[in-house]
Amino acid sequence: MKTALLLSGGMDSIALAWWKRPELAFTVDYGQLAATAEISASAAICSALDIPHTVLRFDAKALGSGDMAGTAADPNAPASDWWPYRNQLLVTLVAMKAVATGVQRLWLGTVASDGIHKDGTPEFFENINRLLSHQEGGIVVEAPAIGLRTVDLIRQSDIPRSMLAWAHSCHKADVPCCNCRGCNKHFETLQELDTDVATGD
Repeated sequence: MKTALLLSGGMDSIALAWWKRPELAFTVDYGQLAATAEISASAAICSALDIPHTVLRFDAKALGSGDMAGTAADPNAPASDWWPYRNQLLVTLVAMKAVATGVQRLWLGTVASDGIHKDGTPEFFENINRLLSHQEGGIVVEAPAIGLRTVDLIRQSDIPRSMLAWAHSCHKADVPCCNCRGCNKHFETLQELDTDVATGD
């Protein structure tokens, strides 16, 4: 089955790209504040792995909320980085392009901690997969690392630290702000990986 990855340029999707080696990768600029850095990070990993990389642009900033859109969080937000129906939107946009290239399996770099949002849960992926696979093209949607923590995904993927250094996790800007949930997760993950090195694990 022809595979594609929805590549955000963060630690999770970069590690998944290294681990699973999809045949194609798609990055979406949907109006998020860190789009330029996410695209650069995604392009770097795709270049290293010789994966064709497509950037889709669809300005949905006016529909966003929270850290990624630079606005106050929506009252329904479970966390400051929640963007309403974001994964549903991204899966749909990428599938619209991917189906024309013969993609049969679409991967997302969702991990266990993403379950704080409904669209980061196994139930969401069961439902979105049922919806897309029912439609013309029969695309299967999967999150291969959904049961893993980020640090465990990185270990599993065996991605070199030199490549992981490309990852952009900040939700607020192209340069890390060091005070958002994305930056905090990034630094905590690196700290745990550095502990592995120190202990020889």
